[in-house]
Amino acid sequence: MGMAHRSGCPINLTLEMLGDRWSLIVIRDVMFGNRRHYRELLNNSEEGIASNILADRLKRLVGAGLLSRRDDPTHQQKAIYSLTEPAIQLVPLLVQMGAWGRRHTPVSEELAIRAQLLEEGGEAMWEAFMAELRALHLGMPAAGHSVLSELQAAFEATLAKKATLET
Repeated sequence: MGMAHRSGCPINLTLEMLGDRWSLIVIRDVMFGNRRHYRELLNNSEEGIASNILADRLKRLVGAGLLSRRDDPTHQQKAIYSLTEPAIQLVPLLVQMGAWGRRHTPVSEELAIRAQLLEEGGEAMWEAFMAELRALHLGMPAAGHSVLSELQAAFEATLAKKATLET
């Protein structure tokens, strides 16, 4: 039973596959937050995703081939979610969405810093980040330096700077 598509337009088909805003938010949190378990995704959600929506989106993203799910060997009840290659190839799209958002919406400095670094880093940085994601999620050999820790350090520095200014 194939899914009936509204049209064969690539933009339409991409949106049908990614579903709604929560699908990309879940991918973002797995990708940038390295949140690999349901509980982490639920408890650390900036947007406060509801548990039933999260469970539904995880199931949908696995079904669409954007996430894979395997049992966590360290914990009976837990599953580990990983990005698949098609999801990793969303990096440039997410960078462009972040860049657009920084220009046209009232972003908060600490949540925009990673988008800024990725935009300024250009394609070489996106490629390095995608290679790192392949190592983390697909078990490929690790690349050079960690883009993820660079982005995380910038986020934490921005938060710390903000805290100092507010005291």
